[in-house]
Amino acid sequence: AAPGGGGGARGIFVNRSLALEKIKCFGFDMDYTLAMYKSPAYEELGFRLLLEHLVSIGYPHEILAYKYDPTFPTRGLVFDALYGNLLKVDSHGNLLVCAHGFRFLRGAEILHYYPNKFIQRDDMKRFHILNTLFNLTETHLYASECGHGNLFMSFRSMFQDVREAMDQVHLSGCLKEKTLENLEKYVVKDPRVPLLLSRMREVGKVFLATNSDYNYTDAIMSYLFDFSDEDETGTPPRPWRSYFDLIVVDTRKPLFFAEGTVLRQVNTDTGKLRIGTYTGPLQHCAVYSGGSSDLVCDLLGVKGKDILYMGDHIFGDILKSKKRQGWRTFLVVPELAHELQVWTEKSELFEELRSLDLFLAELYQHLDSGSSERPDISSIKRRIQKVTHEMDMCYGKMGSLFRCGSRQTLFASQLMRYADLYAASFLNFLYYPFSYLFRAPSVLMAHESTVEHGPVDAGEGSTALELQLEQHSQQVGAELWHRSRAPSTHSPVLTEPLCLSQDLGLPQDSSGEEEEDGEA
Repeated sequence: AAPGGGGGARGIFVNRSLALEKIKCFGFDMDYTLAMYKSPAYEELGFRLLLEHLVSIGYPHEILAYKYDPTFPTRGLVFDALYGNLLKVDSHGNLLVCAHGFRFLRGAEILHYYPNKFIQRDDMKRFHILNTLFNLTETHLYASECGHGNLFMSFRSMFQDVREAMDQVHLSGCLKEKTLENLEKYVVKDPRVPLLLSRMREVGKVFLATNSDYNYTDAIMSYLFDFSDEDETGTPPRPWRSYFDLIVVDTRKPLFFAEGTVLRQVNTDTGKLRIGTYTGPLQHCAVYSGGSSDLVCDLLGVKGKDILYMGDHIFGDILKSKKRQGWRTFLVVPELAHELQVWTEKSELFEELRSLDLFLAELYQHLDSGSSERPDISSIKRRIQKVTHEMDMCYGKMGSLFRCGSRQTLFASQLMRYADLYAASFLNFLYYPFSYLFRAPSVLMAHESTVEHGPVDAGEGSTALELQLEQHSQQVGAELWHRSRAPSTHSPVLTEPLCLSQDLGLPQDSSGEEEEDGEA
C-alpha cells in the first residue's frame, strides 16, 4: 500500500493494478470526497431535519425525541420493506446480521422471517440497499421507527415516507442552508486539499463533477480553498475554480455516466444557467451544468482509462463510471481509518477465528465417505460465534463495514469488484509519487493455496537486487502456503485484498487487464 502512506490510515489499497503515471486526468466528486463533513455533527443535523419534515406531514411530535446514535448505523445495510428489518448480507444475499429496530434477532427469530437465511436482492421493491454516507441518518431513522412498537402504518409506507423526506431535505435546500450557516461546524477544512490539487494539475488535468448546484458548490469550495487569513503577506486567495480544468455541476449521477443531460454554461455572477446547449470549446475557469461523461472526455481530450475518478458513492460514482465508461476508480471510504485502528488493535481476535477454522477442518482431515465417526464440533461453533460477536462489537453495534467474522459483506464485495483503489481519503495521494505503480496483490484461489511451490534458483551472476527479490518471493510464497495448507471449511481468508494487516511488500506478477493497466 505504501511508500510514504504505509499500510495504515494514510495508505492507498489496491484491488487492480494502476500505473499512476499513465493517468492523464484526475476527476472528483465533491460531497464526502473533496468536501468531508464532520461526523457525527453533520449526520445529527440531517437526522433532525428528517424528523422535522416527517412531523410536518403528519407524523406524531413524539418522534422529535429520537436521538441519533453514531455507533449504530453502518453503510451497506439492506432494509426489508416487508418486515421492517435491517440486514447485513454478503454478496450472494446470505444473511450475516438481522436487526428489528435496535434489537438484534437470533436463531429461531431469523428463521421465522427468512427460513433459508437468504434474500433475493433483485427484488428491488422489497429490499433497498443503503450504501451511501447520506444514508446513515436514514438507516437510523428506520431503526427508530420500526423499534418504536406503535407504528401506525406498514413498513413499506414508512419507508416511502422517509425516502421522500430524504429527497425533500436535500432537494429543498434546507440541509444545505443549515450547513452553509455554520461551515466551521459541519465541513472539514484542510490546507492539503489545494496543495494536492496544485500538484495534480502539474502532471495532468483535474475536473470536478458533482450533483450539487452551483451556488452550494461555490460556497463549499470557496470555504475549502480560502486560507487568506493564514497568509501573512495579505495576498488574496487563489480562486477555487483555477484549480480545475473543468467544473460540472448538476450532473445527476448516475445518469451522467449514461445518456446524461443537456450541457449548459453557468453564469457564475448570478448562478443561473445560460440559455441554450453549450457546444463550444472548453473555457478556463468556466462552470457547466449537466452534460455526460462522454462530453467530459471530449472537452478534456481524454479517453476512459486516462481518467482516475474519485468519489464516495459506490453506485453513483464508482460502479457506473467503471462499468459504462471504463474509467479507473478510487473509492473514498472515511470509515477505513476506524476499521484499520480496530483491525490493528484487535488482530488477535481474527487470528483466533482463523485458528478455530483450521482446527475445525483438521477434525475432518482423516475422514471420508466411509467414516461413521461424527466429530463433536458444537463447542468450536459456539466459540466461533462468540469471537465473531466480540470482533464485530469492536467496530460498532452493526459491526464492521467490510466483514462479519471471516465472511465479507456486500459492501466489501462491491468495493473489491468496482474500485481499483480505495483509501480513507483522496489526500493519501500526497504520500505517493506520481510515477508510482499501484500493484494488486496476488490472490490465490482455494485450490491454489494447497500447493507448495519450491524455491527457484536465481543462477550465477545474479545481482544483489535479484537475489533479494528471489529470497523475498520465496518467503512470501512459503508464508502463504503454510498459513493455508490445512483444509478449510470455506475459501481461504488469508489471501483476500481486504486482509489489511497483511503486508506482502512487492506483489507477485499478474496477467490480463491488470498486467496491461499496471505495466511500468
